[in-house]
Amino acid sequence: MPAYLYWGGDDFSLKKAVQALQEKVLDPAWMAFNCDRLPPEETTTGLNQAMTPPLGPGDRLVWLEETQLMQQCSDDVFRELERTLEALPESTHLLLTTGNKPDGRLKSTKLLKKVAQVREFQPVAPWDADGLMDAVQGAAREKQIELERQAKELLAEAVGNDRRKLDMELEKLSLFVPVGQRVTAAHVTELVPASAYNAFQLAGQLRQGNVDKSLTILMQLLDRNEPALKILAVLVGQFRTWLWVRVAMDAGERDNKAIAQMAELGNPKRVYFLQKEVRAISSQQLYGAMELLLELEYGLKRGQDERRSLQTACIQICGVCSQP
Repeated sequence: MPAYLYWGGDDFSLKKAVQALQEKVLDPAWMAFNCDRLPPEETTTGLNQAMTPPLGPGDRLVWLEETQLMQQCSDDVFRELERTLEALPESTHLLLTTGNKPDGRLKSTKLLKKVAQVREFQPVAPWDADGLMDAVQGAAREKQIELERQAKELLAEAVGNDRRKLDMELEKLSLFVPVGQRVTAAHVTELVPASAYNAFQLAGQLRQGNVDKSLTILMQLLDRNEPALKILAVLVGQFRTWLWVRVAMDAGERDNKAIAQMAELGNPKRVYFLQKEVRAISSQQLYGAMELLLELEYGLKRGQDERRSLQTACIQICGVCSQP
């Protein structure tokens, strides 16, 4: 049964998957006749359209975009969905996409999970360094680009969880680096703009107490219209991780797996590098930084000026982290 459910907040990756499905099942010359893209309010129309055979060669694709069927579904609509899925022609592909997580309690969600091909497209959490590295590796593999480890790290730092920017930067690298040659850190440094700072770099400079560098990175982020709360989320996640690792070190914990579990790290091998990062800073300093970040969150959510509040907090955190 050719039915598909694509969901998640990574809009860029989801749209790429939709495009790949269109290219797979549709004849380009007949796409205008056999591809139906319908909004949520035309769900019933789309389900009826899915019963129509394609015109000419190729199959038909009926795309219910931003569907609400997995958030709310009346009995009448559910019966129509059930009837359509039971009788869906092999030449018709029914695609449902939504940015929201399907409600597993609904009958419609249970039915679709049972009969449809379900794919999740969630953006990597901005503080998930392992996930960001995996995303870079996966995207490079799709483009048949081989990256040195340091090149992957630099790309992950430069693009964060912005899959669109990652795709653009990899495309640029593929045009610059000869086929069959590995992309090196030097290639990334040369081609990826030096101004592509992200909040992870900001967190590192704050931890080291570098006021000037921290403010420079912060201004770059804000000038690129990075949301203040998104920047803050990365800082909170990174300082929380450092704090857990530092507390475990102070307690004499030597088992990296145990430390990784405490700090909610997917890869215990990261613990070694995190321990090196927090060796020169105390748990009290990290506690102080966390308090300032939580105060900043409270202020931003109450409507304080974002730029001024972030600047002030950065200066204060640098002061705390640079104390002897």
